[in-house]
Amino acid sequence: MIKLLRIDDRLIHGQVAFAWTKYLGINCMLVANDLVVNDELKKMMLNLAKPPGVKLILLSVADAVSFLNGEESEKYTTFVLVDKAADALSLCQGTKRIPSVNVGGMRMSEGKRMISPAVAVDDADIQAFEQMASMGVEVEVRQVPTEKKKTITELIG
Repeated sequence: MIKLLRIDDRLIHGQVAFAWTKYLGINCMLVANDLVVNDELKKMMLNLAKPPGVKLILLSVADAVSFLNGEESEKYTTFVLVDKAADALSLCQGTKRIPSVNVGGMRMSEGKRMISPAVAVDDADIQAFEQMASMGVEVEVRQVPTEKKKTITELIG
């Protein structure tokens, strides 16, 4: 069962490892990222950052779609993490099992604009969010679970 998909360009860090994991009651974190699966240093760092007692699975985006649609994923209560909106859209298009997308952290860079204190987006991000919303997936913005949800449509106008 997928509890939540989160977009956070830091992937696993304190808010994710402790606040979100406890709130969601998960036993598995799945990081779907094409670069991380080929970077031994990043894999080691993510393994060190995961909370104790939670299984960490690191897969490419395509392999994550296969995993999430397979029977093996049924034995886990899973928190899926990606670092960009395009990967979240690929997962939503690849499986119908994602009920909600949380946008938690997307840093500012050239061509982006801030829509919340921790989320900066460009036109491609907005298109990805709109596509997810049109598929019936809830897309909301908040850094920690105790914050009030704001829908992405409220923030991008």
